[in-house]
Amino acid sequence: MSSFIKNSLLSDHMKHKIALIEIQQETNSFSPLLTTRRDFEAMFLKYGDEILPDAQVSKFQTGGFYRTATEYGRDSVQIVPIVCAWAQSGGPLTREVFAHFKEVIATGLQRHPDLAGIWLSMHGAMGVEGISDPEGDLLRWLREQVGDALPIVLPLDLHANITRRMVQHTTCISAYHTNPHRDHFQTGVRSAKLLIDTVLGRIKPTMAYCKLPLLKGGGYNIDFLAPMRRIFGKVRQLEKRKGVLSAAIFPVHIWLDDPELGWSTVVVTDNDPALAKQLAEELAAMCWAVRDVAHPQPDTPETALQKVRKAQWQRLVGTAILCDVSDVVSAGAPGENTHLIRTILEQAPDLVAYTSIRDAEVARQVFEQQAGTSVSVVLGGKLETHFNAPLPLEAILFRKFENATTGKAVVLQRDRTFVVVTEHPNPVMKPQFYKDAGLNLWKADVVVVKNLFPFRYFFLRYNRLTLNVLSAGVTNIDVQQLDYRLRPVPLYPLENVDYFLAT
Repeated sequence: MSSFIKNSLLSDHMKHKIALIEIQQETNSFSPLLTTRRDFEAMFLKYGDEILPDAQVSKFQTGGFYRTATEYGRDSVQIVPIVCAWAQSGGPLTREVFAHFKEVIATGLQRHPDLAGIWLSMHGAMGVEGISDPEGDLLRWLREQVGDALPIVLPLDLHANITRRMVQHTTCISAYHTNPHRDHFQTGVRSAKLLIDTVLGRIKPTMAYCKLPLLKGGGYNIDFLAPMRRIFGKVRQLEKRKGVLSAAIFPVHIWLDDPELGWSTVVVTDNDPALAKQLAEELAAMCWAVRDVAHPQPDTPETALQKVRKAQWQRLVGTAILCDVSDVVSAGAPGENTHLIRTILEQAPDLVAYTSIRDAEVARQVFEQQAGTSVSVVLGGKLETHFNAPLPLEAILFRKFENATTGKAVVLQRDRTFVVVTEHPNPVMKPQFYKDAGLNLWKADVVVVKNLFPFRYFFLRYNRLTLNVLSAGVTNIDVQQLDYRLRPVPLYPLENVDYFLAT
């Protein structure tokens, strides 16, 4: 064996091993559809060493973790990749797929009993059938496997629902600092540095959190707009303060039903628990102080189209974006809302409108036809039947295409309305969705999207008018209309709450 290879092996042997584990899914408790392993496979699911090539080029948390571990921790840490899994937001995970991830992690831990730390990237608002607080459950189980001393750092989406078990069994919790989320990579960097510095003994994290009886979302918590701009600014200021390792606010995912549902704040300090508690309470007080600020009021499909008609000059130089807030796929809705499509077809046949719907049955059926063929189909009403009535449609097959994101997809044209029917759910975050359908964004009067925030910058080039449109569905932004069964009481604004007690 050459001296170079021998020294290299010796160097790797002496490095601190850090496990890379990522399981990302945001659950909508009101969706009737369970999330299975197939949903992870459709988006991203890799194991062991096959994770690393993707991590090297990822713009998300794993990319930030990988770069930090290989540059900042180059001479001191070694990545042990175990699992990396992402699924589209949807209904609760099946118990089977959750057990599968535990089994994969257990196998990884058995193969590497000499781990020095665990980097566990999750969303923080996951649901599993029959299991309350699955992230906390997973962390409790992890502690049973590795003991209390091993550092575990948990980077989360800022819409995570922080629970007692998550805090109890984690060394550090960090989160995105932007909404719409633009700092996935940076969150990976920050959390990786926290873990590496903890493993190497450079810092001694102490963490505190506050739980608020507060439930507000749906366009309320954009980081660069009032009322949250000042609070996000405070978070960034705190992280520059001496002794503060991490600060975060968590304006929770409102479509999760959980006994500990509510906003949270988390602060991590370097061996100063009193300071962590003080600052977590200060952030919580700032969040509580803006609880009465009114939500942006959505339009009905009818009033939205009236506003579009009046916005003639905006349509001359761009398009109007209608956000279908009752069917937000990126928040776990099935993606088969027919209300908005029906209204456009009936009341605006003269406007050039691009819409979308998930209907695997219709997409597969019509995909066999030739472009230009007249088709008669029934859209929707197959997955979520409480809110979504079936929509009969006679149309022309304008185009068909297929890719990993949409699956089989067909574009149906009726008058000047184009309906993109996809096999898979799609949040329509980027213009590319409609470009793949052969549709020119500059020619559209109306474009429908199914996500709350990211479209605002992805469609910036085309968008001249943004309207949130509320009809009926499992992502209703009016929490008074949601059928919570497990959530705590009292919880503002569902009940009148005048105070909160620091945790």
